Amino acid sequence: MRQKLAGLPQLFNADRLSMVVLALIFFVAIIVASYATRYLKGDRRQKAFFGNLLALVVSVSAMVCADHILLFLVSWAVGNALLTRLMLHKHVWEAAKQSSIIAVKNFTLGFVFLGAALLLLYNVTGETSIHALVTKPIAFKWVFTAGGLLLLAAITQSALWPFHRWLTSSLNAPTPVSAIMHAGLVNGGGFLLTRFAPMLASNADILNIIFITGITTAVLGTLWKLMQSDIKRMLACSTMGQMGFMIAQCGLGLFPAAVAHLCWHGLFKAYLFLGLGSAAKEKRLDLEYPPSFIQFLMALVCGVAAAFMFCISSGKQILAPNTTSFLTFLAMLTGAQFALPIIRGKATAKLLVAALATAAMGFIYGLSVGLIEGTLAPLHLMAPQPLNAVHFLAAALLLGSWLAMLFINPSAQKNLYPAWLLKKYVQMLNASQPHPNTITAHRNKYQF
Repeated sequence: MRQKLAGLPQLFNADRLSMVVLALIFFVAIIVASYATRYLKGDRRQKAFFGNLLALVVSVSAMVCADHILLFLVSWAVGNALLTRLMLHKHVWEAAKQSSIIAVKNFTLGFVFLGAALLLLYNVTGETSIHALVTKPIAFKWVFTAGGLLLLAAITQSALWPFHRWLTSSLNAPTPVSAIMHAGLVNGGGFLLTRFAPMLASNADILNIIFITGITTAVLGTLWKLMQSDIKRMLACSTMGQMGFMIAQCGLGLFPAAVAHLCWHGLFKAYLFLGLGSAAKEKRLDLEYPPSFIQFLMALVCGVAAAFMFCISSGKQILAPNTTSFLTFLAMLTGAQFALPIIRGKATAKLLVAALATAAMGFIYGLSVGLIEGTLAPLHLMAPQPLNAVHFLAAALLLGSWLAMLFINPSAQKNLYPAWLLKKYVQMLNASQPHPNTITAHRNKYQF
């Protein structure tokens, strides 16, 4: 459904995708602003913060409703520029300056990629309307080239590897800025690919590349998260991994599922950042890894229950011969992992509780995905692809990584591991760290 805003029929297209994302933007902005009124109480730049936050909300709202390619590009750039201004809230702090410089370089590169993609599509189609050009027949080579440029713009925005450094180096930003960043603008890559979904879905090759890019970052981000001892770095790597899963869902042709992931992850990550002060008081559970074989089998049963309820509530076919089965597989792994802490100890006695909890989780997740799919149905964004070798290899990689996490005892002596593995661990740990110039090593270097 295309609704033209009065007076600006050629600039805006307030469709259902725009409405869903706008609801997320306004909700998160209100929560963050409410938190910031207390967090920044007494801060001499409090007014500047709220001015930049308001301008950011306006620019991002214009971007998600934009139909003209120039307006889309300009509002994309303005939103990122305002984000870097918010990151530079403490402008006399050298670490904050360096973080904003890294972000500016990254966003400038993304702007070039996006601008090149839009210019190419305009030259090929002669259309300035996004709605018109994504539905217009375009030759394979131009779809592939433009799709590749859009993917590059998306991965710079959403901090996918190897463009992740700006996100992991932004941890010195004020907590409200981190919340709006991780719940908002970092999701821009998923929105960008979804906006151009009708064009991308016509090219199976570019979808495979999108999927490989996303799943690679999903695995890397999840592994890096497990290596961190700092709470904020852990959350940054978690966001990176989740952005990878979001992009991978776009590569599966499941664009509405990616939008659902965008929404729920955004809300959850905003909650985690705004509640960061309580993390030090959080009681950690001993998961008693590795689990026994009986516990593992029970967890798998719970995972199957979660996957089954996910299919029921989302209206998806069980064991469908397309990429929706990959989403069901992820629901099963998530359900099994969710069940393990519940059934530890007296596993048999807690099996029913774990099964009910995971089934409820799968049902709720499936219901949310089904709700977004139903809302976006008139836009025809759902384009499941036939399963291929890439999907099976990715599933094997995820399963193998999960099993390794469960059954490799982290408390084992170092001399039980080969030297090459320890070296690789250190290399991965170093790759996940912020840029050295964005780290304040001594408290006298802080500027308030």
